[in-house]
Amino acid sequence: MLTPWGKNPITFIRQVVAVCLMPSLLDDPNIPTDVKDRARAVLKGCKGGSLGSYSDSAGIEIIRRHVADYIEKRDGFPSHWENIVLCAGASEGIRGTMKLMIRHENGIKPGVMIPIPQYPLYSATIAEFDLHQIGYYLNESTNWGLDISELERAYEEAKKVCTPKALCVINPGNPTGNVLTKENIQKIIQFAYEKKMFLFADEVYQDNVYAAGCEFHSFKKVISEMGTPYNQMELASFMSCSKGYMGECGLRGGYAEIINIDPAVKTMYLKSISAKLCPTTLGQAVMECVVNPPREGEPSYKQFMAEKTGVLQSLAQRAKMIAETFNSVPGMSCNIVQGAMYAFPQIKLPEKAKEAAKAAGQAPDVFYAFQLLENTGICIVPGSGFGQKPGTYHFRTTILPQPELLKTMLEKFREFHSNFVKQYE
Repeated sequence: MLTPWGKNPITFIRQVVAVCLMPSLLDDPNIPTDVKDRARAVLKGCKGGSLGSYSDSAGIEIIRRHVADYIEKRDGFPSHWENIVLCAGASEGIRGTMKLMIRHENGIKPGVMIPIPQYPLYSATIAEFDLHQIGYYLNESTNWGLDISELERAYEEAKKVCTPKALCVINPGNPTGNVLTKENIQKIIQFAYEKKMFLFADEVYQDNVYAAGCEFHSFKKVISEMGTPYNQMELASFMSCSKGYMGECGLRGGYAEIINIDPAVKTMYLKSISAKLCPTTLGQAVMECVVNPPREGEPSYKQFMAEKTGVLQSLAQRAKMIAETFNSVPGMSCNIVQGAMYAFPQIKLPEKAKEAAKAAGQAPDVFYAFQLLENTGICIVPGSGFGQKPGTYHFRTTILPQPELLKTMLEKFREFHSNFVKQYE
């Protein structure tokens, strides 16, 4: 059985979920004891001892406690389980938290700052909640870095039409594959503090860091290290079981850690998420495995580490392969894929191709994507779907295909692009 990535799922995760769904497996001598221990803890936290029961709206308490332990171990600073909310994937946690921004004052919309290029969850949610989107451009020339001067420009421009309330940062980046330095994060935090903005830290790719010299730094850790007054800022950070080495997208597990918000606001927030009753208990069980994996000395540890390391090493190999290939194609350029699971190359399109796109009623990068699909069967997402600087054209592609399949895909891509340029030059 393969995940959508074409890889075998992590054995430990699937075993724990299987035992939670079928507790009779607790008597199976073939099931490792640490798997049984995790499953027993989850089932003990469930009402009636069954995943089929509703949980608390914020999730099963023992798993929330283990999430807080995981964050505390990761960052070296306290995390309180009451600030943890389990959710059906990070997307639901982001949407639930963004609802806190909905308050029009004298007909003026609240504004939410998001990176461009961005993950479309943000633009869609902002539109649905009738908020104002404030786009700030990432700097392609510095490997999609986040310039504070650009944050200032976007903020000052937006003040004319809205009240900026929140700043969203995706790190590692989607679709850009960049990883922020600690120094950059510190400056972002200082900017948000000065502007009195609520910080959204989308950190679902925190396990996916590949490039030499790059390291994941959580916003929670950096805020804590910076001390007063920054450690009093409102912050929501998000994690998911869909990414990383896990790839359990369909099981819909995630968490949000929300700190420093007013107690009355927190009460209303918890009340609002209760309308959804509870996140899927299957997803909660997966998050238990993510934050409380096998420990050294436990029977599942060696296999778990071998599988986890194998996945991440293979992704690092593919990240390098995809950037090197695109950079070897005339008319294409691609930044180093430092993290996450995507590349966002830029393509130079001939004027005749742009004219053909206009005649077809399509944006140039959309026209390119359809031509690629029809000629090779390769599916990419046009850059215009994520946002890009005017006059530039990009596409997002994933690094997820297995190495041999990825190699074949990239050779097809190289051939197509060469033919496309010749056709329209």
